[in-house]
Amino acid sequence: MRRYASLLAIPAVLLAMPLYSQQAAGTPPRADQPDNAALMEKIRDLEDRIVAMEGQIRQLKSQQAAPSAVAGPTPATTSEASAAAAGPQTQAGSMPPPASVAAASATTQEPALGGAGGSAAKALNPDISMIGDFIGSAGHNPVNSTSSFQMHESELGVQAIIDPYARGDFFLSFGEQGVNLEEGYITLTALPAGLVAKVGKFRGAFGKVNTQHNHVLPWIDRPLVSNNLVAGEDGIDDAGVSVERILPAPKGIFMELTGQVFRGDSGDQQHPLYRAYSNSDVSAIAHLRTYKDITESTNIDLGASYSRGYSTAGPNFLTHLYGIDAALRWKPLRRSIYHSFVGRGELIWSQRQQLPSEQRAFGFYASGDYQLARRWFVGGRYDRSGEADKANLIDKGFSAVLTYWPSEFSQIRGQYEFTRYGNLDVHQLFMQVQFSLGAHGAHPF
Repeated sequence: MRRYASLLAIPAVLLAMPLYSQQAAGTPPRADQPDNAALMEKIRDLEDRIVAMEGQIRQLKSQQAAPSAVAGPTPATTSEASAAAAGPQTQAGSMPPPASVAAASATTQEPALGGAGGSAAKALNPDISMIGDFIGSAGHNPVNSTSSFQMHESELGVQAIIDPYARGDFFLSFGEQGVNLEEGYITLTALPAGLVAKVGKFRGAFGKVNTQHNHVLPWIDRPLVSNNLVAGEDGIDDAGVSVERILPAPKGIFMELTGQVFRGDSGDQQHPLYRAYSNSDVSAIAHLRTYKDITESTNIDLGASYSRGYSTAGPNFLTHLYGIDAALRWKPLRRSIYHSFVGRGELIWSQRQQLPSEQRAFGFYASGDYQLARRWFVGGRYDRSGEADKANLIDKGFSAVLTYWPSEFSQIRGQYEFTRYGNLDVHQLFMQVQFSLGAHGAHPF
């Protein structure tokens, strides 16, 4: 490469010879002569090009020498580095290099990571985030007791693109009682026939609330129907395999079908749902989602869900869940950061086999959230639900919610909640502070 740079200097020497001869004869060139002025301009231009080319050559050599730097520099490499440190010399003596040469020299001083740029260090690092959820409560609830103050959840998220064919997501939930793997799965995005698959531990695609993490809920707590019929806060969250595919639909309708198979364990002691007594006692979910834009500012989202698994009453009993969910969103394009509305609703029917007879329960919730200003939201929710293992017992409730968003990284929320458990009336006040650190990927809405 040095020979190429030397060859490029030959035209500059030839063009400079007439000028040099005039200087040797004692007749300095006149700058006002057209030929001499053009000749000087050409010489300067060639000098700039040659010096810039030498800088690029030194940059390429430094990148090629980076892999061998671990074993120590060779004598040739040392001499080349010394020559590069000396800088380019022009025929006019100590002529200062132009700005383009300084930029090229500064570029050669950057460390090379395996022949790649500085962005290679970030390419192997996943996006890491931490979301804190602090809740305070006032009021006595003997059915579902809560502490006056609690760090309800701290969610650590680690997400990254694995390769062009897959991505990975992990969400660890740190509570005051311990650590739980809320979700951890790989998503395969390049399968044949337009299929997308997930493998790992994840929340089941039953309805809407079951799929959502705590920090994306529009309320501080979950609806009664989720607690009574769909295993409470943990919900259907188990290890398994999920396959989904977009179905063809007319008139601009988006339609997606999801099928999931889980190990068969969902719920806890307070909210039991499924139990796997052997390896063959798996649970399953099927979900059909449709989405349609009504206007440029309004859209509707409808879904139907079915789930089955072995009941906690014994290995010979099954529990069937049927659900319908709907969401209506309004967000005007010209005032989208100041006003919006989201209406949600979900109906769930439970059919639980047990002795002496099968228990059937029905529940639903309906809510609406309106954006008053850029950072203020107000909402309400109505709940009504039976309990899966108790006949003829209906719980009802109403909640009023006020939310303030200082920024997209923090949230302050207050909620008043009235609940009637049979003949017991409970009044409660909640306060929630959420904050986010790092890059947290958006969840499906």
